[in-house]
Amino acid sequence: GSGWGWERGNRLLQPLFRGRLLLLTNTVSCGTLMAAGDALQQFWHLRHEPQAHGCRLAGRMFAVGCSMGPVLHFWYVWLDNAFPARGMRTVLKKVLIDQVVASPILGVWYFLGMGTLEGHSLEESWQELKEKFWEFYKADWCVWPAAQFFNFHFVPPTYRVVYVNTVTLGWDTYLSYLKHRVSTTPAAPCGRRNCTLFDTFDICTVQCNSSISKLHKK
Repeated sequence: GSGWGWERGNRLLQPLFRGRLLLLTNTVSCGTLMAAGDALQQFWHLRHEPQAHGCRLAGRMFAVGCSMGPVLHFWYVWLDNAFPARGMRTVLKKVLIDQVVASPILGVWYFLGMGTLEGHSLEESWQELKEKFWEFYKADWCVWPAAQFFNFHFVPPTYRVVYVNTVTLGWDTYLSYLKHRVSTTPAAPCGRRNCTLFDTFDICTVQCNSSISKLHKK
């Protein structure tokens, strides 16, 4: 029956989450789901703009994802060893450390790594990072604290990276959009048809920046 099939599948997958194979599983899953997120973004783009031409190689996203896999693996190992308790204060502390330390580093890694693989100079990649980093980081704070709270509070340590990679499938779709957006001019407010999640991120960023500018002028 289905119960037997589930147990058999579980037994077959268990070795992938033990010992050295866990590092390999985390690395390959990170690359695969990052490439999948890029493919989804390209599919969305072609569906909304059928006149658009060209297709990026998802292999670049796979390569950058695989390079991040070991970093995430050892980061969570360190974090769990440094803060082994499971109480609410410890969970919140881990979420904060992850947001303040890991998120910016991985953001820089992503933009510089993708820029290098796309043939851009370090100076060009750094300029793009400066233009898009704060938009990326503000969106990161909208998504990841809640996701990581669930991760640190409910998910067993062995499955942390795979859980993050699964959530990242949607997040990487946005990252791919942000990375390959030609114009840095934010989208117009969405009273139009086909308004998307990506437009919402842009509008949120414009409103935040406008509010900050008004406060400085006062």
